[in-house]
Amino acid sequence: MMQNPFNIDPQHARDEVEAFRRKLEAGMETLRNVGPIELGSTPREAVYREDKLTLWHFVGEKKPTAKVPILICYALVNTPWMVDLQADRSMVRNLLEQGEDVYLIDWGYPDGADRWLTLEDYIDGYLDRCVDTVRRRHELDAINLLGICQGGVFSLCYTALHGDKVRNLVTMVTPVDFHTPDNMLSHWTRGVDIDLFVDTVGNVPADLMNWAYLTLKPVRLNQQKYVGLVDILDNPKEVENFLRMEKWIFDSPDQAGEAFRQFAKEFFQENRLMRGEAKIGERVVDLGAIRQPVLNIFAEQDHLVPPAASKPLGDLVGSDDYTAIAFKGGHIGIYVSSRAQREVPPAIHEWLAKR
Repeated sequence: MMQNPFNIDPQHARDEVEAFRRKLEAGMETLRNVGPIELGSTPREAVYREDKLTLWHFVGEKKPTAKVPILICYALVNTPWMVDLQADRSMVRNLLEQGEDVYLIDWGYPDGADRWLTLEDYIDGYLDRCVDTVRRRHELDAINLLGICQGGVFSLCYTALHGDKVRNLVTMVTPVDFHTPDNMLSHWTRGVDIDLFVDTVGNVPADLMNWAYLTLKPVRLNQQKYVGLVDILDNPKEVENFLRMEKWIFDSPDQAGEAFRQFAKEFFQENRLMRGEAKIGERVVDLGAIRQPVLNIFAEQDHLVPPAASKPLGDLVGSDDYTAIAFKGGHIGIYVSSRAQREVPPAIHEWLAKR
């Protein structure tokens, strides 16, 4: 009789195959009954529009208690709805519950008309006019600014150049040193002929950007998560959560070509922010000019913005009121995990309340 070299129990194997079949069968029913997947769960109103941009003001269940509103500046590479993904996973909703008055910049979807937009257009133009809109609505000289990822870089540049309009600055998963050894995305970008790339494609396609991010963790992000999907196919709520995250990942905007060129070359390739040589228009960005209180939150397991890329900020800003918080999670978990819901918005609110 032939021996079983892998010590496999045939009955156990049949049971696993049958369980897998039942999961798939239940999943077909689940998927047929899933309704439209929406992003952005918190009630909001548009208070300013310009070109593709919309400035949203969120409406909580109670009036804000914070005297100074907070404006969230998200990255260009995804839609901003990761901060308001769904009711039970929403940084925005939790900030409102803490008493904050929250605004958010939605950059929209660039098209051919936006091919030549520059970083100056985004930072000295769109971002500045959003800040001014919030200042006018609240009759304040300065407001609080929360920058996330690339939006955090924008917020650092903006605060260094327009410090009189920013009361307190919060940065989340924001790179400052783009040349740390563990920054795989930076290593890739430094090997690209950016001028040839942008001159060839114009605006950078969202699908190409998504492919680059997914291949940073190819097995986890392209295989394991879909294999794991089978385990939740009989749970409609979990399937809906999974599809909502997938929609956010793949519903990304293209990148305005000229702004992409500048950001990739000045920040990723030449590390000018770290060296004090980054320029917005004709002005040099000196992080030492940031005298406002700064709260810097980074994620310990972040594969896109490693902690080492964020930590140097404290040595570069000119503020004597600098706080750093390390969050136990990843680049996405810092917005949507249950730990994040418990820890991050209260930490931001408490820090702001003291100032």
